[in-house]
Amino acid sequence: MTVTSRPTSAQRLRDLALLRRVRDRIDREYAQPLNVEALARGVNMSAGHLSREFRRAYGESPYGYLMTRRIERAMALLRRGDLSVTEVCFEVGCSSLGTFSTRFTELVGVPPSVYRREAQRATAGMPSCVAKQVTRPIRNREARPAGPDVT
Repeated sequence: MTVTSRPTSAQRLRDLALLRRVRDRIDREYAQPLNVEALARGVNMSAGHLSREFRRAYGESPYGYLMTRRIERAMALLRRGDLSVTEVCFEVGCSSLGTFSTRFTELVGVPPSVYRREAQRATAGMPSCVAKQVTRPIRNREARPAGPDVT
């Protein structure tokens, strides 16, 4: 009998179902303190296995996905304009303004303060559901640098 480390198709389907539960939990509880260990415990996986399989299924780590959710929500709050950048940072579950600003800039291409100022003008009169779609952040650090387009 040969033992392989490759998961069976049934195991892979079970893992995908668990990964969807993790993703749904992140979507629901993005403003709560979440970490990979707690997420993994919730689906009876090791943190390493969860991280590897999540990245394989969704193209980014659980932490990257969580930060993307937080930044998407921050973008909506910043467009609204009634909260400061610091208030938005804490509202979406980030505990470090520096980390929040860095990740925001990586995903969106401009710092949160600039986004707040420009987004209010750019989405004026636009229904919020449309504004959310057209201002969705780009994942995996693909934001284009601000400046003239040289194509």
